Amino acid sequence: MTSKLKDTNSIIVRVNDQRKADNIPALNFDWWNYGGITRDVSLIETPESYISDYNIQLAKNNSSAIAGWVQLGGTNLSQAVMISIPGLHLNYTAVAGADGRAWINIPAVPELWSPANPKLYGVTIGSSTDSVRDAVGFRTIEVRGTEILLNGKPVFLKGINIHEEVPQEARRAWSEADAATLLHWAKELGCNFVRLTHYSHNEHMVRLADKLGIMLWEEVPLWQNIQFSNPAILNKADAMLKEMIGRDKNRCSIILWSMSNETSPSVPRNQAITAMASYVRSIDSTRLITSAINDVHMKDNTATIDDSLCNVLDVVGVNEYLGWYVPWNVKPGEMIWNNPYNKPLIMSEFGAESLYGKHGSADSNGYWAEEREEQVYKDQITMFRNIPFLRGTCPWILADFRSETRLQPVYQQGWNRKGLLSDKGRRKKAWYVMHQFYEGMRAN
Repeated sequence: MTSKLKDTNSIIVRVNDQRKADNIPALNFDWWNYGGITRDVSLIETPESYISDYNIQLAKNNSSAIAGWVQLGGTNLSQAVMISIPGLHLNYTAVAGADGRAWINIPAVPELWSPANPKLYGVTIGSSTDSVRDAVGFRTIEVRGTEILLNGKPVFLKGINIHEEVPQEARRAWSEADAATLLHWAKELGCNFVRLTHYSHNEHMVRLADKLGIMLWEEVPLWQNIQFSNPAILNKADAMLKEMIGRDKNRCSIILWSMSNETSPSVPRNQAITAMASYVRSIDSTRLITSAINDVHMKDNTATIDDSLCNVLDVVGVNEYLGWYVPWNVKPGEMIWNNPYNKPLIMSEFGAESLYGKHGSADSNGYWAEEREEQVYKDQITMFRNIPFLRGTCPWILADFRSETRLQPVYQQGWNRKGLLSDKGRRKKAWYVMHQFYEGMRAN
């Protein structure tokens, strides 16, 4: 029993969502800055010796072994640790060293997790005084040339971007029910993949994705104009990265860790994100690393990916808004994409804005009309079919979301209207275009 506890105890939490230049994200970002406590809060009681952390997944380059570690905290750190996986008839014992770390390597051939078969195994981790239970899936994810391989087989990521928001109630999504609403919307669209933008979402999202068989891209909010030469900002970025991976490293649904979104090329930027990528690989070599870039050189009918950051990525994410912010130079079917990095490409953002129920022209005169957004999506898909190294598409975005930077007084009114769903969850015309595109693909 700690001496800090008395007959009457108070816990005071102070929350400040004020924007600052040295915060992450910084002074300007395109989503609503919800304040207050927007996640679950738990008060945890532990014995003097307890299980403080663990990492359990398939061994790197060996799908016939489960590897990882268990970390003990408190006192009496050098003790036996037991791992039980009844679904695999496994009972394994390891002994922690003086630092409390017990390393695990268990011969096993588990049924592999995938969107078509989201198999999870009950895992119990025990010590002499404590036990923890979890549900863990086992799968491999790797890159070979321009292919993304899930469990050794090529996979196309049929994706969607999601903000942590319940648009119908204009509030932060925080509960298990909220996660179910958002992820089931993604499943209805035909998705096997979700980009959790632009920050790590609540734990209900990633745990439910495990159960539903939805692969995830999770990222830290190094968004656009970050001061990469400022050590204070980089320390915050490293802390965010460490916390994100620390919480979600056992979630099989996460296949991509993302370092940043639409950051401007510079020597400090490249050095910072290269160091971040190296750190991630040092603590988790089993997942892929990406960032969303928007540096694409357009000339005539050719788009060339043009950001040296791609050299340190496993998968390249490109945000492009052809047909909306950027006009087409040629017909969509005549566009040629050039990928000098010979890596898989995910179109991590594309789309247009429309106000649900507003109808009009599908051409450039039809801004804010559903037909205009619908045509942008048709044109994008025409272009996608001619990109041989494209391995995923991720429209921006699932549903309209609040943003104080979107000030068009008639059609936006504080909302980014790029959703395939309206702020009430109603399907716009563009939703059906992506649904048909995804449904027309081979199931995976």
